[in-house]
Parts: sequence; structure tokens; C-alpha cells
Amino acid sequence: MKKKASSQPLQIRSITVDTPVVLAPMVGLSHSAIRSLLVEQGGVGLLFTEMMAAKRLPHDSVTHSPMLVRSPIEKPLIYQIFLSSPEPVQLAVDKLEHVGADGVDVNLGCPAPQLRRRGAGGFLAEDREAVRGIVRALRKATELPVSAKIRLGRELDKDKLVQFCKLLEDEGIDFLTVHGRLHGEKFCRPARWDWIGHVKKELSIPVIANGGIFTVSDAKRCLEQSGADGLMIGRGGMERPWLFADVAREVYGRQDISGFATRKELFFRFIQLLEERFAVERRLGRMKQFTQYYARAFTFGHHLAGAVQNSNSMDEAIDSAEQFFARTEPSELQN
Repeated sequence: MKKKASSQPLQIRSITVDTPVVLAPMVGLSHSAIRSLLVEQGGVGLLFTEMMAAKRLPHDSVTHSPMLVRSPIEKPLIYQIFLSSPEPVQLAVDKLEHVGADGVDVNLGCPAPQLRRRGAGGFLAEDREAVRGIVRALRKATELPVSAKIRLGRELDKDKLVQFCKLLEDEGIDFLTVHGRLHGEKFCRPARWDWIGHVKKELSIPVIANGGIFTVSDAKRCLEQSGADGLMIGRGGMERPWLFADVAREVYGRQDISGFATRKELFFRFIQLLEERFAVERRLGRMKQFTQYYARAFTFGHHLAGAVQNSNSMDEAIDSAEQFFARTEPSELQN
């Protein structure tokens, strides 16, 4: 399937997505500091939060919960929830509307063991009637855009996949994100972008393609094979946060993006944002997690990752990063 990237904004109910390059919901990564960093870098058109437990949401503090911390520039922002029954929907939606969510996404694809125990995420996707009840409850509870994120299923079955996606569409979701791997498949397995195309052909709502996008070339091939209406970038955008801007420029024709001058500048801006958004005890873990990915963009990045990982304080981690960038070749500091 061939798909030429459209330069026209994607309209999803009340949301206008100027460029359909989307930040994926990633545990420990898609938080306020990362989201703000990407908005400042440029190119990202739609943001997702980390996944949140719908049952817990009503009790979370807007000012203290790291899941709910956000800044005014983080827009449009979709809040992703996980749940296994419709019961928590109304109170969760009430809370999300109160905090200014731009949309609600239900996680139907995550294979994490903790979701297995709760019958949520990818494990919920096997129970179609439960999914139907949850999506129906979400649609009834809000006029905000409602979406879902799925994988291809337990096995490659085109009819079963398409029927599941049609169920979601029929129950009123406004767009669908499809991760091009089966449940339980590791990230080292290449994403099946062509299978996302089977879904796109059959649905009338926008379909966003996800999985295995680490370069502009990947983005172009994914669009060609899937015919998707947009691209969701996850781990590739943590390794190279400028990838969103590169895709926006080279795939969607956006020439009004400048971004940070160097990779060092970008990294230390991230640290500054961590310090602005999170309490002291919540910073170092997030710095370590991001650096594990970001370091892969450098020839000797394992030195940076190791030094930060072994740090016992933010000051120690920052000092290690300063030393790494001081001895890094200037050519490697360019985006």
C-alpha cells in the first residue's frame, strides 16, 4: 500500500493535529519533562501520557502526582488509561476532564505482567465483550476524543484483527493506534507495518501506525506499507529526540522547525525540565531511564549510560554527563 504523507492537519473531534507525528505512551518516559522537551524541539503534533490506572486516577493529586504533572505547552495531550471493567470509567473521565485532558485512550496492547494480573492491556483485548462495555462506557461518559492502542493480536489472523478494530470503531472511538507486533513479541522483532495496512483499508476513522520507527527512512517505509494517517514514535524518539522534527520536515514538509542547536544542549535542557517539574526524589530515576536510550545515539554512549546509571545523586549524574560531553567529538554533538 502506497501512502503519500498529507501536509493537511488531522482533525479528531476537538483536536487539531498539525503534524501527525505522535509521542507514544511509555512507562517512565512519556512524562511532563519529556513531553515539554519534544514540544520545544519541534515536530511532535500529538502527545500521550504514560498509562495510568483508571481506578487510581480519581484519588491522584493534580499538584503532586507525577502522572498528572504537565505544563501549558503540552498540547494536545491524550491521557492513556488501563482498566479491566467499565466501573471506573465515569470517575476517571471526570478527573481527566477536570485536569484539562484533550482526549482519553484505552490501552489494549501492553503485554506487561502487571497488566496480565489485572486482566488489562493486551490481555483485556482477548475479551471482546469486556472491551465493548469499556469503550461504550467511555463514549457515553465524555465528548472528548476517545481512542485505543492495540497490537495485532495473539496470532496473525486478518479477519479477527479487522473484526476487533471494527468493533472499536462501531462503539465510537475516534482514532486507533496499531502497534505492528503480536502480543508478547519482543521489540527486536521487526514490526509488521503491512498488517497495519489491513486495518487501515477497512476503517473510516484515522489509523496511527506504531512500532519500529527509528529513522526518517523507517517512517517513510512505514507509511508506504501501512497507508496510515500518522506515525507514533516511541523508543526511537528517546534515542533521538530530534527524530520527531526530522520526520515532520522530511516526511510531512514542515520547514518551520529549528529545535536545539546540539545534542548536549538538548540533554541538559531535559535535566532542567526534570528539576522544574518533579520533586528531588523523583528526578534521578527518570534521568537514568531516559539516558539509557539517549546514550545509544553516541559512539561511546555506553560510557554515559553507565556513569549515570551508577550515580547516587543528581549532582553526581550531571557531573558524569558533563565529563562525557566534554570529551565527545564535536561532530557527534550535532543533531
